[in-house]
Amino acid sequence: MTPHHATQNTGALADVRVIELGQLLAGPYCGQLLGDQGAEVIKIEDPATGDPMREWGREKPYGKSLWWPIVSRNKKSITANLRTPEGQQIVRDLIKDADILLENFRPGTLEKWGLDYESLTEINPRLILVRVSGFGQTGPYAPRAGYASIGEAMGGLRYVVGDPDGPPSRTGISLGDSLAATFATLGALSALHSRERTGRGQIVDASIYESVFAYMESLIPEWEIGNYQRERTGPTLPNVAPSNVYPTSDGDSVLIAANMDTVFRRLAVAMDKAELAEDERYATHSARGGNDKELDQIIADWTINWTAEDLLAHLVEHGIPSGRVYTSKDILADPHFAARDAIIRVPDKTFGEFPMQGVFPKLSDTPGEVKWVGPDLGQHNDEIYRELLGYDDAQMSDYLGRGII
Repeated sequence: MTPHHATQNTGALADVRVIELGQLLAGPYCGQLLGDQGAEVIKIEDPATGDPMREWGREKPYGKSLWWPIVSRNKKSITANLRTPEGQQIVRDLIKDADILLENFRPGTLEKWGLDYESLTEINPRLILVRVSGFGQTGPYAPRAGYASIGEAMGGLRYVVGDPDGPPSRTGISLGDSLAATFATLGALSALHSRERTGRGQIVDASIYESVFAYMESLIPEWEIGNYQRERTGPTLPNVAPSNVYPTSDGDSVLIAANMDTVFRRLAVAMDKAELAEDERYATHSARGGNDKELDQIIADWTINWTAEDLLAHLVEHGIPSGRVYTSKDILADPHFAARDAIIRVPDKTFGEFPMQGVFPKLSDTPGEVKWVGPDLGQHNDEIYRELLGYDDAQMSDYLGRGII
């Protein structure tokens, strides 16, 4: 760890320094997660363009991305042209006293720049290199460009998402990138823990397709042993019932998940149809799975007589997992989100205050926090170059004049 800067941060990772070279999402979201828990994250961006994420997002009020302030929160932005020898030396200077170097370039890029792990560990043997890519650092596909959509398809997710009569679909977010970043974070923390025993850093190799694949449950043995291929099933899961979205009298809908035997018995009582739990067609998990369409219709015929609000209150009273399908407006109005500070508001010079997700998970003794939104390009150049690395006026002027920083 790097105790000389531990007093500047709070959180479980307050003594960890991360140098982030990545762009867009798979690498930077890992940086966000580490920064949320207190790590000092120094993000290096191209001086001419910055991270393209600064321009991404579905809506851009005032010409500003609404995604950048979130994924780059808590980070310090400096600029460096990594395609130049001077920019590459900046990385070497920074990793002398860093714990983690994070990157999500195409495999081979760091090596092309003379920043291979072997060379970096000659400077800092304790350095952990976290590498996030589409297909991993090895294997025949390693050199290929890989985005989340490709990893989601290759990892098996896209094939099973969507309606049965429609094409493979997506989830509406860049799920593959976020999963890869989460696994990269897990790898980084594991490597930090291992370093406490060995004194050495190591490479963390996280790929998008494997991160997606890791979530695919029993997909492989189902095919190889059971000769069963999962297909698209819309809002339900095969052989898991009842677990669906059911209509209400006010035009809304409620999701009910009562597929466990004990929970289904409670649902039957709540429906005033206790005999359903004794019916051989519905008495067990397997039986309900084989008669899911008939059971869904019985439940829908019952829920359509209730408003969503009354139905949910009734289901909660009987201990049945249930809920509405939330929009952004619903999330903002929900008292549970408010009670747990799941939505926070951070000062922002453009928007006044910026609403975003809080820090998850919540730690009791060393909670994470969001100290600032995503910074301006090069906002922390003076702090890092002058105060941390000791660059003088002449060197700063030279680098600025030549577009190095």
